[in-house]
Amino acid sequence: MIKVENAFFTYPSGVKALEGLNLEIQDGEFIGIMGENGAGKTTLVKHFNGLLKPTNGSIYINGKNTRETTVAELSKNVGLVFQNPDHQLFCETVEEEVTFGLKNFGFAEEKIVERTDWVLNFLELERYRKSSPFILSGGERKRVALAAVLAWDPNILVLDEPTIGQDYLQKERLRQYIEQLNGQGRTVIIVTHDIEFIAECKPRIIVLSKGKIINYATAKEALTNSENLSKASIFPPQIAQLFTQIADLGLPKDVIDVYEAKVLIENLLKGGKRNEGV
Repeated sequence: MIKVENAFFTYPSGVKALEGLNLEIQDGEFIGIMGENGAGKTTLVKHFNGLLKPTNGSIYINGKNTRETTVAELSKNVGLVFQNPDHQLFCETVEEEVTFGLKNFGFAEEKIVERTDWVLNFLELERYRKSSPFILSGGERKRVALAAVLAWDPNILVLDEPTIGQDYLQKERLRQYIEQLNGQGRTVIIVTHDIEFIAECKPRIIVLSKGKIINYATAKEALTNSENLSKASIFPPQIAQLFTQIADLGLPKDVIDVYEAKVLIENLLKGGKRNEGV
């Protein structure tokens, strides 16, 4: 469990990034964090593995105060995949990237081989095993960074802007990976500006603005609350905007993804055809 108690954080430059946050994330939850640039999203998640420590207040990971726990110890439980994979990758081959953390955490050789084979197959990277990560596309490098973290099996996975550089099919695969990982009991936290992606994933959503939580709700509630979204400079998903405009047809206003929209419109059309036949 992640527990944030009255957490403040101010950078050495004097910029106040977090302003008295209180938050609990239970084991196995799927969470999206959204907000305008500078809202404190990345600052917040860097506190979860100890890269940053609160200026005031406390943050606990599985009961451990991050002020009193090393980054190495926290990282066993919290895997953070950076927004820019080039800030995370440094080995000569994809395989070495994956095995680096496993060796660092003292995994047995047999387990290193097993975990490496699993994660390369899971993320469809096996063919790049002996390739340099730096010759791969941006989307592929993101998958390598994710593989390097997933390999040691942290129970909390944090992804910072995972869809940048990914096309639609890659995003869909990523969504499936995330759902599978969350279905296995991992806590998954996504920081993103990709409103359409988050609408399809449907996590609980934390909306940050100016270092404060202004909403913490289900995806439907958060992504159809135009007042709070506006405060955080977020536009609702296009589907939500459309259903707001056509609510006078008797359709609900809280529709945020294309799959639900398709069913509702099909039912509306079927009803119209029946009426025409009367």
